Order: sequence, then structure tokens, then C-alpha cells
Amino acid sequence: MPEPFFDYEAHLAACGRGERQALQDLYVQESPRLLGVARRLVRDTALAEDIVHDAFIKIWAGAAGFDPTRGSARGWIFSITRHLALNVIRDHRRETPMTDDTEFTFHDPIESLDPAGRIHRCLDHLEPERRTCILHAYVDGYSHAQISHKLGTPLGTVKAWIKRSLTALRECMG
Repeated sequence: MPEPFFDYEAHLAACGRGERQALQDLYVQESPRLLGVARRLVRDTALAEDIVHDAFIKIWAGAAGFDPTRGSARGWIFSITRHLALNVIRDHRRETPMTDDTEFTFHDPIESLDPAGRIHRCLDHLEPERRTCILHAYVDGYSHAQISHKLGTPLGTVKAWIKRSLTALRECMG
């Protein structure tokens, strides 16, 4: 069943004009997935909730400066949340496992000058359906079952693709 259309750009523009209802709508639409992303990164529910709260403050404060020519509105919202979570990880100087069943860890992002660029290049090396699975799991916050349903692919195949893709990403990020 397709998700109903949600106009992220229009809601950000409304936030930029000071319309609080637009922020509330964004919160209702994305906070569960943003919480999932933050929780996967920091591995602490209370800390992830704080990150999502701070993300929505930044979204509200920065909405007027959002530039749709530089990327999608939804991507911008997720980027803010990821950056806040990575800052928390860096500030606490700890390694945080990304998944329960692999040894894939996110190290201090200062290790390289352009970690976002590196991960995008590594994602580009994945086959499209595997990249889609990774993005649904770690950006959209979907479960393996939700990804399987959304793509019409068997659950075991989705799990295998994600596991192999994480291994490939770990090797690429090396």
C-alpha cells in the first residue's frame, strides 16, 4: 500500500514563515523514523529522543534557509538528525554498533575529512536494490519486514542483501 503524499518542501516553507502547525505536521510525519535513525546511531532511546527534539528545533530555526536546489526537503530533515547524532557520538568518543547482528560500527566521524562523501561513494557501488534496502533501513527507519513488503521481495532476501551490503560498506569505508 503506497504511503500518502506529504509535501515536505511546502511544510518547510510554512515553518520558515512561522506556521507552527507545519512543524507539528512534520513531527507527526517523520518523528518515528527520525527516532529510529537516531536510536540506531546512539543506541540509547532517551538520548535519541533528545536528538530528535533538538533536530526539530533546528528544523524550525533553519527552515527559512532550506534550499530545494541542494537536495530534498526530507533528506535535509534526516541530515540534520544524523548530524546531531554523529555529534553526540563524537562528543562521547565512543563506538556505537549499527546493528545487533554485525560488527559494523560507526567510528568518530573526524577520521576522514568527508565522511558523507565517502559513504555516498560507497553506497553508489551497491546494486540499486541493495542500496534501496540499506536506505530504507537506516534512513527511513523501516524494519526488514516493512522493506520486504514495500519492495515485494522475500524477507530472507532482504535480510541477506542488508547483511552483505553492510559488509561491502564496511570494506569500502575501510
